[in-house]
Amino acid sequence: MADTVREIERKYEADDNRAGPARPPDLSRVPGVAAVTGRETAELDAVYYDTTDRRLTAAGITLRRRTGGQDAGWHLKLPVTPGVRDEIRAPLSPDVPRALTDLVRSRIRHSGLQPLVRIRSHRDVRHLLDADGSLLAEAGADTVTADLLTPGGGTAHWTEYEIELAPGGDPGFLDTVEPHLREAGLRPSGAPSKLARALAETRPEPDGKEARKEAKREAREETKKGTKKAPGKAPGKAPGKRRKGDAALTAGDHVLAYLRAQVEALLALDPEVRRGTEDSVHQMRVATRRLRSAFRTYGKVLDRRATDPVGAELKWLAAELGVDRDREVLAERLRERLAELDTALVLGPVRARLRVWAAGRRKGSRKRLAAVLDGDRYLTLLDTLDALLADPPLRPAAARPAGTVLAEAVLRDYGRLAARVEHALATGPGPDRDTVLHDARKAAKRARYAAEAAGPALGGPAERLASRMKSVQTLLGDHQDSVMARGALREIAVRAHAAGESTFTLGLLHGHEERLSAAYEAALPKVWRKASRKRYRAALGA
Repeated sequence: MADTVREIERKYEADDNRAGPARPPDLSRVPGVAAVTGRETAELDAVYYDTTDRRLTAAGITLRRRTGGQDAGWHLKLPVTPGVRDEIRAPLSPDVPRALTDLVRSRIRHSGLQPLVRIRSHRDVRHLLDADGSLLAEAGADTVTADLLTPGGGTAHWTEYEIELAPGGDPGFLDTVEPHLREAGLRPSGAPSKLARALAETRPEPDGKEARKEAKREAREETKKGTKKAPGKAPGKAPGKRRKGDAALTAGDHVLAYLRAQVEALLALDPEVRRGTEDSVHQMRVATRRLRSAFRTYGKVLDRRATDPVGAELKWLAAELGVDRDREVLAERLRERLAELDTALVLGPVRARLRVWAAGRRKGSRKRLAAVLDGDRYLTLLDTLDALLADPPLRPAAARPAGTVLAEAVLRDYGRLAARVEHALATGPGPDRDTVLHDARKAAKRARYAAEAAGPALGGPAERLASRMKSVQTLLGDHQDSVMARGALREIAVRAHAAGESTFTLGLLHGHEERLSAAYEAALPKVWRKASRKRYRAALGA
């Protein structure tokens, strides 16, 4: 069984080459530190694994088998944000545990894992305690020897220092410690991890010294960028502000950058879905939708004869991810509505009925989803996306200036949405209007994603359009949720009635959802007026 630990730390190195074993600096004067206690030193021996083309390293992921110390075993570290990683631990075994291999399946796919680097460390650790004796952080010093295990690899030696926050600690404490570390002659490390430094300093090239210096500079720049995003946020969203030099990029440059961001989001969310991280399934579905939407919106940039089959596979994946997600969201909505009722109006075993309905097909669903993510169809889809980005099927418009091409595409999607909204407003209340509003919701989502993708090229106008489209999408989404809730309540009521139970409460909830649907429909004209086509056509320069 694998355990997960959230690791929040900062690494430092000395300005000079210090002889002998490294020791943590004196941090007893750090505000909030009441005592510094020592621990015995440890001899750590770790072998890091990766594919032959180093896919895990490229993604900022480390996988190691370590002996020595209190946490000997297999450790898989997944990046969360700069300086923050989730460390998944498994007991020592001769081979890589299946539980960890599965978590990097989206990266390694059918490739095997091989020993890459061996790192041995003499570690000296101190505990920083507060006035109550609670652990604030660990200050560690490592004297390191690294050996590259591939042919021609070399050996490197260095010392490094790290401050690791105690579980549940305040990350701001690390800011308090840093000035004292700098005063002791330390500076932030140029490499984000021991593995990154080992690879930089054990290169087998003849001009290894210069190559190692360059690699360290590259690692330092990557550390400063901090491109990883935290779970629960919408990963891969295109930035909304125009950056210097962006205007000179072509339409193809912008579209491909957006697609790469979504593919990376898909890959990064795979292990989160497998681990059951909150909101990860939803975010992974969003990444598939953004990809599909970009393929359709920017058909003048990328040949749809090549992208449509990929879009069909992405649609399949989104459906597989949504088997239980939609029911879970709807069940939560119904539970919230039920909690709002006076207890005197709750007749019969309504809560039990909701639990039975919510369970639905959930039994074994986690295992089924894992099988999908391990399956050849999914892994082939990932390979196909890589191949498409490596050799994109560009059309002539891809070489044109980004502003004109992207603005035309965005406004085309906007016009599609406008037609559907106008059709919905002209349709009388009832099931037909519900269907047309649902179609409008999908069009609003596509227009929003189109504007987000165009944001770096078009700047503020696209950013504001995306915000308006999100408002329309949210309103229409709430309406669709209410439609689905009514359908679910009728289904539950039919079963309750057949069992001889009261359906009074379910009828109340159904009536409440009808009133909500009517309110959403009444609000649509006002929300839609704020998204003036004329305004955005002028602002986008089209």
